[in-house]
Amino acid sequence: MYYIEKRLEISASHQLRLNYESKCSRLHGHNWIVTIFCRAKELDENGMVCDFTHIKARIHDYLDHGNLNELLPFNPTAENMARWCVEQVPNCYKAIVQESEGNTATYVRDEED
Repeated sequence: MYYIEKRLEISASHQLRLNYESKCSRLHGHNWIVTIFCRAKELDENGMVCDFTHIKARIHDYLDHGNLNELLPFNPTAENMARWCVEQVPNCYKAIVQESEGNTATYVRDEED
């Protein structure tokens, strides 16, 4: 099995839609750290699991300096973003989204997915 990992830094704003009072319901920004994990039993015709440039284009280039509420079709929590990242990248099985120091969310695709 081959494994790759790509770390991205994304500056973006969001506001959470919550059923309780929170300062996070106001528009605010983070310098997100997103780590993408991909794997493959066989390398593609280019000798890669997934091109790092393609990962950057699908995640960083789409989200960077954007309002996540306008770019994503769900409440942009770190948990939801981690799942979305996994769904965007071929051979991706795991994503870690850090919205601020000490606050991270991880999504791991089930083997059945």
